[in-house]
Formats: sequence, C-alpha cells, structure tokens
Amino acid sequence: MELTSPLKLDFNHVHLTDEQFYQLCLHNPEWNIEQNAEGVLIVMSPVGGESGKREADYIIDLGIWNRQTRLGEIFSSSTIFKLPKGGKRSPDAAWVESSRWQALTPDQRKKFPPIAPDFVIELRSATDDLKTLQEKMQEYLESGVRLGWLFNPQDQQVEIYRQGQEKEVQPLPTTLSGEDVLPGFELTVDRFIDD
Repeated sequence: MELTSPLKLDFNHVHLTDEQFYQLCLHNPEWNIEQNAEGVLIVMSPVGGESGKREADYIIDLGIWNRQTRLGEIFSSSTIFKLPKGGKRSPDAAWVESSRWQALTPDQRKKFPPIAPDFVIELRSATDDLKTLQEKMQEYLESGVRLGWLFNPQDQQVEIYRQGQEKEVQPLPTTLSGEDVLPGFELTVDRFIDD
C-alpha cells in the first residue's frame, strides 16, 4: 500500500460550526480529521508500526511521570482540542495542567476540549510533510501551548518549540527536559529506525 500525504479540503467558505465539525468526526470514526485555524479540513492517513510504537512509548513515559507527580492530565492522538485561535487539532500526545483542566465544564471535557494543551508531542510519520507539521507547531504556540516537541525521524532530529522563543533543533540521540512546564520530566531519545 502506498502512503500518501494528508488530504486537505478547503472548507473555510462553508464555515462549519463546532457542533458540525464534532458531528462530522463522530459519524466518520475511521477518519483522522483535523481543522486548521483557517478552516481547512485535514484528513490524515494512519501511521505505520514504527511511528505508532514510538508514539505509545512517549505516552507511557509521560504517563509514568504524571502518575508520580499528579500535576495534570495526559491525552492520546485520538483527542481533538478546540484551540483558542480556531483550529481543531489532535497532537500525538498532549498534557494539560490539572487546574486548567478542572476549570472546564463537564460538557467541555466530554467533547473536544476548548483549551490549548500546555505541552504537545508531534511525531513525523512517513506520510507527513515537515513544513505542514512546523506550521501546526506554530499554531499550537499561537494558541497558548507552552512547550512542544516535533520528532523528525527522517532527519534524525527533534525541534523544540517554546513560548516567545525561536525553535531549537537538536540532533538525535538526545535527552529532552520538560523544563518548567513538566518539572522533573526527562525523555531520552535514541536514533530512529526508518519507517
């Protein structure tokens, strides 16, 4: 099976309401759909085994740290966040600080939470265009994400995004710090095996 880039559908003149987008996702669970801040729908293909395994490993590491600190909530790539700038995005992994999560109503927590995570991870798969992912990371920052890591196995590097700073690029292998967003969290990343 040939892997292809995500399908982009320009719906910005249709103006889907939040409820319409929610219903579209609900009635098409086999599709992995996002919407950027400009209203473009993005339908992504599933990831391969290596990308899925790496994504799960990062969520496990983040989850272990979070269980020990009890500072927030962890979310998988199935969670869509309604960002303040209008995008509806699903990071490969996300973390929201507890008091911010608890400030949402039960109904807001049940659907697509109207909140920007404090921390996100994106992992570039074989079908992902790097520039598109970099734009997504910028959209996260503009929406209030405080720290983000974009893993790029194709170039054996990770891009680190922080509020108010230029992105930092580190070659792999490396050890990443959660800094003041995820105090005490460290992730050691080896070189990636090609997908």
